[in-house]
Amino acid sequence: MDNKLWKIGFFTGLTSFVLLILGVRTVLGQELEWRNYLAFAIFGLIVGVFSTLLLFYKLNIAFRIFIIAVAIGFVELFRNFLMNKDGFGDLAGILSLFIITSFGLGIAFMVQAVVILTRKNK
Repeated sequence: MDNKLWKIGFFTGLTSFVLLILGVRTVLGQELEWRNYLAFAIFGLIVGVFSTLLLFYKLNIAFRIFIIAVAIGFVELFRNFLMNKDGFGDLAGILSLFIITSFGLGIAFMVQAVVILTRKNK
């Protein structure tokens, strides 16, 4: 595997891990347990692996859409943490991150499939 690909995957996974910790511990002010760190690490690992695999299989359009979806998910996470002070913001923030990221991955695969099929038919 190309040396650059795993570095990009590691960076995106590590960034996701750090942003989750920053959001929950710093913005919400919650004490984190080892299970929280484990869950955040697994989410970061999944994001990193998917981004590496998208680049490895040369799905550049899908990679860009996926990274944009992850960024939008984190913006929505922090927005929910900061704006919803009624106790529902933490749950809504985490769920919106997971939902937007997974939806973005699905859209990325669909768009890349359409691009590949249209190029193949030409």
